[in-house]
Amino acid sequence: YVPPQVRKAQETLDDKRREELGRLKKMVNGLINRLSEPNLSSISGQMEDLYMANSRKDMNETLTDILMNACVTAVAMPSRLMMEHVLLVSILHHNVGIEVGAHFLEAVVKKFDEFCKSDAEGKECENLLALIAHLYNFHVVHSLLIFDILKKLVSTFTEKEIELILFLLKNVGFSLRKDDALALKELITEAQRKANTAEKKLQDQTRVRFMLETMLALRNNDMRKIPGYDPEPVEKLRKLQRTLVHNSSSGKETQLRVSLESLLSADRVGRWWIIGSSWSGAPMINDTNSKTQQKLHVGKVSSKIMELARKQRMNTDIRRSIFCVLMTSEDFLDAFEKLLK
Repeated sequence: YVPPQVRKAQETLDDKRREELGRLKKMVNGLINRLSEPNLSSISGQMEDLYMANSRKDMNETLTDILMNACVTAVAMPSRLMMEHVLLVSILHHNVGIEVGAHFLEAVVKKFDEFCKSDAEGKECENLLALIAHLYNFHVVHSLLIFDILKKLVSTFTEKEIELILFLLKNVGFSLRKDDALALKELITEAQRKANTAEKKLQDQTRVRFMLETMLALRNNDMRKIPGYDPEPVEKLRKLQRTLVHNSSSGKETQLRVSLESLLSADRVGRWWIIGSSWSGAPMINDTNSKTQQKLHVGKVSSKIMELARKQRMNTDIRRSIFCVLMTSEDFLDAFEKLLK
């Protein structure tokens, strides 16, 4: 039972909070709508101030929602717009804290997984993949995640997946080659094997051939063979990023080295990649083994020692075991052996 006055207080609190969140959303939305390369520094500065003034959780959720609404649509978004939006996330990720990039990345990857499983006709998958690719371009996420996604796409290997593989390789292929040439080589071999086995099933042979040619061009580091490949815009924005990130380490230390599987199962097993992220779900590891181990040597000691342990407030099995070992050992070596056991 909640008394009326408490109920009233809770309702006004909820209304107040809703109002605050609405105001925050308006402010963030206004900033994102004006976002462009020339005013990126002023807007990222204002966003940092908002992060200092409001709770991180509210800011992360608001920013992620607004960016997803802006970038994930059924039509293909201009790549320039995508880059600028992700660059803002990247600057906040480096200047405010890694939970900004981590929150956004998790939302994008989960949404991407949803759209991959559904048969949506729109360009949502491409748009989400572009966001992930640029998160990698601007050093928010490690190449490990990109390789995970590519492996997943190669393992399915339908027309939709081939389109996505091409799209991703065109965006970040040469960076992947620089980061981990061996993994890229393995991926190309796997894709060639898949292409040979799936040739009968796929109607659009030219697409598969084009993908394999793109992969070979990547392997041979031949940029001219990839039509429409232009690293200029990304390089330009990377330079801008270096000027806007306060600490000189705009690079590898803050990259989230997290796999696709970890991101998709974050709700079940916690987020180890965010420092201090609280965990309030089911227990991560099955406790049955630890319980059996804890009932160690308690059965072997006399009731007198057990009584002493109780008097000394040794209130768990493990504490009692250690106490009993210390009290009943012949010398330090004996104690050491027993404690190890």
